[in-house]
Amino acid sequence: MFNRVITNQTKTMVLLMLVFTAIILLFSGLVYFSIVNFSHQRFYELLKIRTATIIQIEKGKDHLDLPENYILSSLNDEELPMEKDYVFAVPTDSNFKKISQEVHIPDYFFKNIIREGESNYNDEEFYYIGQSFRYDDKDYIAIASAKNHYVVYYLGFLKRTLLTCIVLSLFFSMIFSFYLSKTLFRPILKITGKVKEISSENLHLRLESQPDNKELNELVDTFNDMLNRIETSFETQNHLIGNVSHELRTPLTSIMGEADVALSISRTADEYKETLGIILNEAEKLDKKIKALLMIAQTGFDGKIQKMDKVRIDQLLWDVIETLRRIDSRNNIYLDISMLPDNPKKLKVQGNEQLLHLAVANIISNGCKYSNFQQVKVSLGATNTDVYIIVKDNGIGIPEVEMNKIYDPFFRASNTNNYEGYGIGLPLARNIVRMHHGELIVSSHENQGTTVQMRFPNFYSMQKGEEINK
Repeated sequence: MFNRVITNQTKTMVLLMLVFTAIILLFSGLVYFSIVNFSHQRFYELLKIRTATIIQIEKGKDHLDLPENYILSSLNDEELPMEKDYVFAVPTDSNFKKISQEVHIPDYFFKNIIREGESNYNDEEFYYIGQSFRYDDKDYIAIASAKNHYVVYYLGFLKRTLLTCIVLSLFFSMIFSFYLSKTLFRPILKITGKVKEISSENLHLRLESQPDNKELNELVDTFNDMLNRIETSFETQNHLIGNVSHELRTPLTSIMGEADVALSISRTADEYKETLGIILNEAEKLDKKIKALLMIAQTGFDGKIQKMDKVRIDQLLWDVIETLRRIDSRNNIYLDISMLPDNPKKLKVQGNEQLLHLAVANIISNGCKYSNFQQVKVSLGATNTDVYIIVKDNGIGIPEVEMNKIYDPFFRASNTNNYEGYGIGLPLARNIVRMHHGELIVSSHENQGTTVQMRFPNFYSMQKGEEINK
């Protein structure tokens, strides 16, 4: 129950309230103490003018013989509130205790006046400022004092005004914090509600962009991209299950049909031998498909540890071409080495030679097969960081509408019915290239041909990357 009440929206509102409260209290305190300080300084300036006037009047007299606590009655009609002025001679022993007790002013105030020539002092209500002066070779002290009505009365009014403003400000800041936090979290709550609607049954749904909200729109775009990948993965899984079921069911149906026909009536030894030969052939097809499926699964598993060595891609290509020519003499392959780098070290990659051989052989073999054994051009090049293999044929190509399915295992394009194959070469090659931190790009046009580009980071760029990651 408590957790339901203390939501992030509530926390944000409380946090805003605390910030507003701190700012209001800070500025209210600054205003109050600035005015108090200004009133003190201003009142001391008035007292200082009064003290200077007292000294000027006393020095204008012909004879100045003052007692030690002489209190002036009045200087003029413009007295300050409850003003009291003192002029007295400095005791010969500089002992101000007697004077201090009579006028109720601390004796250190007098000593400060003698030492510094001028000093000020204030108790709870009265303010004092004193100056020393000399007349007829004698030292005198003049003090002006009064009650600061502004501090006593007007600052009281300022306190009440500020407290009223603080209460009103807190009230309005609470309303503003509630409105602001609700406005901030409204798009998030809207997105959360939409996300709750998305399930495996309706992966086509997408989040809507929020107007004028760049940060949330980045989150929305990221989430929508993730949904795209998940939806594609779901579709791929569905296609894979359909393709695998079809590919495995066909030889199994053939095996069961042949066995059923053979067992239905007694047959000659040659007929049984022919039937067993058909069953063996279909079983071998089934075995190849299952092995291919396992290979795709293994190469698609990132955590699988493969033995990695330094492999020179040019030597690997020559081996692949030699192997393909030995398997089928009709394979017409032209190796273009015009883009070879001056430094052969740039052709080395870190990888598993058997897997790389399998991937490259699959791509070149497909080029030969689907171009009806026309010439397939294989180009090899390298930059300072990558090695490139480009395989280009002029074959039947891939229909544009089926390009998004070419990596589905056992998928075969609609124009490949006249060609043997299982639809595993391309997804297997892509998994192997990815395992080697490379990239495989296919571009194709129906009846014009297909170009497959494979990129692998070279051995030295991989080593630098690993050192940087350390």
